[in-house]
Amino acid sequence: MTPSTPHASTPMLPPRREGERSWRRTLGAYVALTKPRVIELLLVTTVPTMILAERGLPSLWLILATLVGGALGAGSANVLNCYLDRDIDSVMGRTKRRPLVTGELTPRQALVFGLVLGVVSIAWFAVVVNVASALLLLGAILIYVVGYTMILKRRTSQNIVWGGAAGCMPVLIGWSAVTGGLDWAALVLFGVIFLWTPPHYWPLSMRFKDDYAAAGVPMLPVVAGERRVAGEMLAYAVAMVACTFALVPVAGMGWVYIGASAVAGVWFVGSCIRLYRIAVDPERRGVASRGPAMKVFHGSITYLTIVFAAVAVDPFLPW
Repeated sequence: MTPSTPHASTPMLPPRREGERSWRRTLGAYVALTKPRVIELLLVTTVPTMILAERGLPSLWLILATLVGGALGAGSANVLNCYLDRDIDSVMGRTKRRPLVTGELTPRQALVFGLVLGVVSIAWFAVVVNVASALLLLGAILIYVVGYTMILKRRTSQNIVWGGAAGCMPVLIGWSAVTGGLDWAALVLFGVIFLWTPPHYWPLSMRFKDDYAAAGVPMLPVVAGERRVAGEMLAYAVAMVACTFALVPVAGMGWVYIGASAVAGVWFVGSCIRLYRIAVDPERRGVASRGPAMKVFHGSITYLTIVFAAVAVDPFLPW
């Protein structure tokens, strides 16, 4: 009878390898709390705004400094959001794998991490960029953490409408980073993103309305029918496209911006109209909240990318 050798078939990893895996996993958990994909979308609007404010390419150092500070600030707001919403995240399928739910990080670790990121980001802007941008970043963090997460999210179906103002702040921060102040053009861009937020986020809320209902969060699709939600999305989309054209006289935009905004606007409004038609069709009850809603969600990201790409390109053209 051959003696058993249990360790021969299951060799243990050297302690350093185990420690390395643990370190990487912990680092990944901290990064996940900052919601990198959300930060990426916010920064997409910052650089084009800086180019428009400069009427050309700002210094690469200023762009880098603004993006670093903006990423740290947005990361702070997102981490604190995860800390405050950990009870909600635990009952929602879309968020139940976040580090505070799985136990990879403790609430105290997240709170300290979020506060440190916030302090560092504001100090970074004040020292490296300017005080105006630092104050705007502080405002953005407070709107998202206090205004949206702590006050609005669990109390009103209009939570993301007003709380979404935090997502509009990067354009003001980018503009002030270049000019030291604000202008009407920056406020118009703020308005574009403000009006864009409902038709961007409500489709996602439609898709996951059961999760929000289980968590007790009164997102509009939870408390209202598909017809009303799709109708309000369409109204915001039309207003958003109109707002993009307000930038033409205010900032002297050229034909590239006009053409891109018009084409993207017609396309996106058309997708909202298709969603509305499905929502009002009694024979297709419940269909709008599935695939059609997610098409509008993904389309909203494409739309915003096209518009801000045009904002970035237009200042370099001679006509």
